[in-house]
Amino acid sequence: MDTYKVGAWVFLVLLWQDGSLASEFPTQLMIKVWVEQMQKELVTLADSATAGQSLTQIFLKNQHLYTVEQNDAEELVARAARKIEQLLRKRSAALEKLATAAEKLQMEHMWKDDFEGDEISYYNAKDNLDANETEGRKYRIRPDFKEDPSFKRLTDYNHTAVHIPTDIYDGSTIVLNELDWSEALEEVFRKNREDDPTLLWQVYGSATGLARYYPASPWMDSRKTLSKIDLYDVRRRPWYIQGAASPKDMLILVDASGSVSGLTLKLIRTSVSEMLETLSDDDYVNVVYFNTRVKKTACFEHLVQANVRNKKLLKDAVQNITAKGITNYTKGFEFAFEQLSTTNVSRANCNKIIMLFTDGGEERAQAILEKYNAEKKVRIFTFSVGQHNYDKGPIQWMACSNKGYFYEIPSIGAIRINTQEYLDVLGRPMVLADKQAKQVQWTNVYLDALELGLVITGTLPVFNKTKTIDDRNGEHQNQLILGVMGIDVSLNDIKKLTPRFTIGPNGYYFAIDPNGYVLLHPNLLPKKRIRNRRLRLSDKYAVTFHEEPVTLDFLDAELENDLKVETRRMMIDGETGERTIDTLVKTQDERYIDRGVRTYTFAPVNGTDYSLALALPRYSEHFIQANLGDDLKRAMSMETIQQERFDEFGYTYIAPREYCKELKLSLNNTEFLLDFSQYIDSSTPDACNMSLVNRLILDAGLTAELVKLWNEQTVEGIVARFVATDGGITRVYPRSAGEEWTENPETYESSFYKRTLDNKIYIFTAPSFNSEGREPVTDSGILVSKAVELTIDEVTIKPAVVGVKLNVSFWMSIFMNATLKLNCKDEICGCLRNDKHVDCVILDDGGFLLMSNHDEYITLIGQFFGEVDPVLMINLVNTSLYSFNKTYDYQSICDPEKDGKAAAGPRSVYVPTIADMLSIGWWASSAAWSILQQLFFGLMFPNLMEAADDDILDAMFKESCITEQTQYFFDNNETSYSGVLDCGNCSRMYRAEKLPKTNLVFLIADAKATCLSCDPRPLRQAEQPSEGPDPCELAQNPRYRKGPDVCFDNNEDEDDSDCGGGTSLSLRLWLMLGLQLVLWVIAALQNS
Repeated sequence: MDTYKVGAWVFLVLLWQDGSLASEFPTQLMIKVWVEQMQKELVTLADSATAGQSLTQIFLKNQHLYTVEQNDAEELVARAARKIEQLLRKRSAALEKLATAAEKLQMEHMWKDDFEGDEISYYNAKDNLDANETEGRKYRIRPDFKEDPSFKRLTDYNHTAVHIPTDIYDGSTIVLNELDWSEALEEVFRKNREDDPTLLWQVYGSATGLARYYPASPWMDSRKTLSKIDLYDVRRRPWYIQGAASPKDMLILVDASGSVSGLTLKLIRTSVSEMLETLSDDDYVNVVYFNTRVKKTACFEHLVQANVRNKKLLKDAVQNITAKGITNYTKGFEFAFEQLSTTNVSRANCNKIIMLFTDGGEERAQAILEKYNAEKKVRIFTFSVGQHNYDKGPIQWMACSNKGYFYEIPSIGAIRINTQEYLDVLGRPMVLADKQAKQVQWTNVYLDALELGLVITGTLPVFNKTKTIDDRNGEHQNQLILGVMGIDVSLNDIKKLTPRFTIGPNGYYFAIDPNGYVLLHPNLLPKKRIRNRRLRLSDKYAVTFHEEPVTLDFLDAELENDLKVETRRMMIDGETGERTIDTLVKTQDERYIDRGVRTYTFAPVNGTDYSLALALPRYSEHFIQANLGDDLKRAMSMETIQQERFDEFGYTYIAPREYCKELKLSLNNTEFLLDFSQYIDSSTPDACNMSLVNRLILDAGLTAELVKLWNEQTVEGIVARFVATDGGITRVYPRSAGEEWTENPETYESSFYKRTLDNKIYIFTAPSFNSEGREPVTDSGILVSKAVELTIDEVTIKPAVVGVKLNVSFWMSIFMNATLKLNCKDEICGCLRNDKHVDCVILDDGGFLLMSNHDEYITLIGQFFGEVDPVLMINLVNTSLYSFNKTYDYQSICDPEKDGKAAAGPRSVYVPTIADMLSIGWWASSAAWSILQQLFFGLMFPNLMEAADDDILDAMFKESCITEQTQYFFDNNETSYSGVLDCGNCSRMYRAEKLPKTNLVFLIADAKATCLSCDPRPLRQAEQPSEGPDPCELAQNPRYRKGPDVCFDNNEDEDDSDCGGGTSLSLRLWLMLGLQLVLWVIAALQNS
């Protein structure tokens, strides 16, 4: 016998003496018997305690109180689309009035070089409300603000407000002239509001950077956001960019020859990053660098959509450009023209642009430009970067000979303005097209800077209608865009046009734009936040400022499949149709995945590029319409929801819905219930949505009859019984359990409720696991629920859900007793409590722990099993007991990757370090000016900063990020599983069996403690920060999109003689450096 065999026998003998092999592992047949017993006891208990069949009979017995109506999906979509069309048409009419008035006012304005002290007066939106900053300040007024329920902030309808970017001098001649003529817009804004009181923000964004909006409102309400950083420049908002020019195909060409080094290269890197920020999702871009050869900065082989993720990748890649060799413009331009001429890839197919960043040179590249651009279809913009003595004539000629513009960027101060002024040149064909270009465009969804929430904006360009006289052309039409007019439409207003409470909790409307991005969808929630790179789902809120548009693709909002890809394409193309899809559905709390059938019905919204759809599960194709004609019956039902009757009818919650116009919504159920009862008694039917009210009262009466049955029976082993309905009633019995109820009373937003409707079985829901401050699950119980099915005239609906909360100790007894075997000798005698040789657990279909024979595991109920026993969970996935689906969430907000640097004090403001000051990229950013502004604020008002809310200050520096999450689910009909975990020097056997009529699986395995050699790294289910899918791979197979139908990129009457000259702004850098030194001194003195 060799040494290995001797060792093995010795090992087995030791194990036998230890008792680990003294018991034979139970067979799969034995486990089936155990599981059948467990399932029988659980289901019998649930059936008896919930009396779900009785509720079905109660509904059938009271058919005279309601009718079952059909949801005609095609008609519902058509009706909602018409309402949205009418809403947006009214906003478009208001826009046209504003744009026409602005052009007339500017044309009549007489330019002035100097203004008297009282000639101009305006409200500067950044004036501090808590200090009378208008006193002694030229041109300032102070509105009389009042709280406005429509905007949920202070407003004044007698004035407009003006916002001027931080880095623009508000006393410059051009700004003062803009303030002068645009003041008269106030009357037009006001008249629009009188014609349509539902109008929200009306904004004029000027090409100078000035923004005038109505009604007047403080830019920052210091009562709410003491430390909000002002990064706003209207010219960089998505709505302004879209309205100011047609879509762009842009190739950014970077000179990376040896002469471009040091400060010049840093300036170029920053300039390119700023240029990328002027692009929107309708644009396409790529960045390459060249010397004697051309190289891609990133992995993109061609132009890619300028979405948030692609721009970030390009900006990161630009930082890796190195300079060496000599300049060969011919090579660079040849590559650029080839990129722009590629036709077999997705593109904007409108303005074609080359942006050349260089330090200058002797070569004009005339031959290559004449070869590829003889018809001047491609505009070339050139940027001379850095302070040097090179001849700028050749690169200026490149721009002037190709309908572009030449800019100089000698220093940091010139970057931001010179990388966005090219939009003025692109606007020339639009101005010359005049009425043809006067088309209202509607944006993607984005987060409103004035805290209105998610909005879309209608935009209309404003043209300079004055005539210009010069020696070359005589009198001719001015070609400048004055700015863009915008009117916001809140997504909440659009949602109100899509009726909700007849289509069921799992029915929903959604709408997409030509990019495939959703503007309506229940999963459009850009409010997540990660603190210290870890997600806190309970801490969702709207970010105080969000520069990036909210671009959530329909295929990312839902779990993608081929039929949804086809549906998305048809919607983008403006088709009308219907598709029934078997799809995976993620639950509202994002922990589970179910399989469900949804019918998607869709149609275009005429007059816009949007398409609207309705998704309905089969059980929501019909709904209950209450017909409560008997006042006595109504009164009896209302009586059952009064607080003094909770002992008899259970603790009662009503969903906080807009039942009546004047009924104030409240999340305090006691308060809302009282207000509802009093209002219904005193109001007239015209003041309320009687369909909602009657359904609530109907459900109150029917569920009260169910609770009467509960009163008559005593059931062991449960903490609570409950019933919840589509109509908005939730009753929890007994009252004491209802007082501890934590589920959402709005059943249309309740995760367990919506999930239960998608299943025919009992659904066990794991409590959320949070080791900090969680109520012991042994006290709260485990929620078990089942949908109530009702079939009337061959139509099946699910109007309610019934359930119980199981007592954990009682279930543990059932669980262990079902496995006990008497008179056992050489086999395992069941799942004994705290058995050190065997782990017995019950998991739900999401992989969450619900029951165990170990007290240690009982405290972990609700935790994902991949964190409890990673090796075993991985094996369950590998044997297909669990399938999994990885999804990405593009709506999260994270702390920056780079740790923030704080000064000494506990509430000190951020003071940049020497390294920051030497970083040219930092000084070029808008954050630099905002940080200085923040410093002044903190130094001047230290008490206010001390009082600021931690979350407000914590939110000051956030960035968009991607998180990934893996959901696990049952995806086959197999019921029995077994296997061996081989960990090298030890192994563990396991067997698993699903419990019929439930979403549970029973698992027995050799105890984890008997074999610890396997990799113990946990398997995560919760959201984690992620890089997301590979953007390089996505770029190779971009999703279908559709560009605008019209394009204004060239006009034969365009005057391109004004093609730039450039000015030096190098003093800006020295001013900022000097200011920084002063701030350091002050900060040091304050902290000393």
